[in-house]
Amino acid sequence: MTALPSANPNTKRRRTWRKNAMMPSVPTIALFVLPALILYTVFMVYPLVQALIFSTFEFNGLVRGDFVGLHNFQELFTRYPLNEQLPRAFGHNVAFFIGTMTIQTSLGLLFARLLHRPRFGKRFFRTVFTMPYLISPIVVGYLWRLMLNPLFGPVNNTLRDVGLGDLAKPWLGDPATALPTVILVNAWMWVGFPMLLFGAGLAGIEDDLREAARIDGASDWRIFRHIELPLLTPVIGIVTVLTFIGNFNAFGIVWSLAGADGPPAGATDVLGLVFYRTAFAGGPDAFGLASALAVLMFLFIFTVSVGVQTWFRRLEDKLQ
Repeated sequence: MTALPSANPNTKRRRTWRKNAMMPSVPTIALFVLPALILYTVFMVYPLVQALIFSTFEFNGLVRGDFVGLHNFQELFTRYPLNEQLPRAFGHNVAFFIGTMTIQTSLGLLFARLLHRPRFGKRFFRTVFTMPYLISPIVVGYLWRLMLNPLFGPVNNTLRDVGLGDLAKPWLGDPATALPTVILVNAWMWVGFPMLLFGAGLAGIEDDLREAARIDGASDWRIFRHIELPLLTPVIGIVTVLTFIGNFNAFGIVWSLAGADGPPAGATDVLGLVFYRTAFAGGPDAFGLASALAVLMFLFIFTVSVGVQTWFRRLEDKLQ
């Protein structure tokens, strides 16, 4: 029996060299990761650790006093007016998240679905929908504050011009409409963000799945309900977590629309505004109290975000 020829050693060396050349070394990886790690440590980790430390000390202005343990955390729930403002603001944040999530996710998915197939005007409409969240929330808030002005704002003037003057009202001055108005403005501002993510998710679904369903007689609604929507579960998870983090850290849009005190009568008060007032107008020991509130907000947001992310990952595993 004739022996098979052995592999060319030069070929093996070339393959090994190519493999090693394609895999970056550990120092190379560290060189690229280090700048981002330094920035993250300086602007995220260090302030968080400092806030945790400051929350356990007594402060007189900016002068740190004695170690008080959990006393600052206790003060948040026992000292007036914080003991009334925090539960109210937390409830507003929950409503803020649910309202924004419902509106922006529904419209974002609708717009992404409508813009998935057409070629004409796709880039134009995507640009129009995504431009608002590229603008500062402070600017967006002040612009909408002017448009919603009950005296000269174009929103009420338009309602009067078309014969719907009974609907014209001080949208930000009525406790019944102030928070829903802020939620609508916030959802309008961010609707382009989930639209882009859903558009990318729809583009990643193979057309063979849709064509096979159409051959079997499935309508567009059934294709969306049983094929596209389940495959968009990872995108829905990302949108949910990022929306939750952003809405529970909301400050700029609410501050510019309503004000630092959450008017009228605290109807638009959120945790970000409570933190702002505590830090800058909370008295001589405000630094410790504000740090304690920041720590609680971080722990809550982090815990819920991890839990929601874990739940969506389990849903993804069931789909596979």
